Amino acid sequence: MNIIYLIFIKHFKKAAVIFFAIPFAACGQQASLINQTKTFEKMTQTKRENAVNSNGTHATDTATFAAGCFWCVEEQFKQLNGIISVTSGFTGGDVANPSYKLVCTGTTGHAEACNIVYDPSKISYDELLAAFFVAHDPTQLNRQGNDVGTQYRSAIFYHNDEQKELAEYYIHKLDEEKAYDKKIVTEVSPYTVFYKAEDYHKDYYDNNMDQPYCRLVIKPKLDKFRKVFKGKLVNE
Repeated sequence: MNIIYLIFIKHFKKAAVIFFAIPFAACGQQASLINQTKTFEKMTQTKRENAVNSNGTHATDTATFAAGCFWCVEEQFKQLNGIISVTSGFTGGDVANPSYKLVCTGTTGHAEACNIVYDPSKISYDELLAAFFVAHDPTQLNRQGNDVGTQYRSAIFYHNDEQKELAEYYIHKLDEEKAYDKKIVTEVSPYTVFYKAEDYHKDYYDNNMDQPYCRLVIKPKLDKFRKVFKGKLVNE
């Protein structure tokens, strides 16, 4: 099947269901609940690191998150001040160099994910975790709304022990505060290998704003995300 046709059919179906069922209303409710917790406040107020490389430049770090369709995740994290780059790709599975078409079958074990390179002097990993939990509904198992399958699972792929400990700590605290109606099902796994997605996925929202999926799914999620993180956005 032609990949362009696959994308059109995949997201035409999603857009049709979204238009009639409005399933993403729940995402907005979840975001407002977490935004009211003490844990969220702690995450967003954590002290940032001012690490400097030997050549005098600011050190960078990387976070890797899976939170449903990577078109949504990429556009949301691009909004945050301190983000250097967001790369869409695939990780967590056992198939080398998978294509988007293959990952869409749900047979590779990979999740659609984003590698997020950031400046720790401008944004902390704790703040990125806060953004991760606002960006999607982490209580949905192997799906986000009408995107269904293990490739759309909620997952944090940690790069070191500190990231692992922070992820598990905040999941526990959010569950303890009942930030969501259900328990968080986010997978916390070690980062292994990340396969960059095809070039046409980069800046997908910016390049396809008139597409139904972009208008009916990404834009509402983006608007809610920007509202929650007002004051922490690029060019504010």
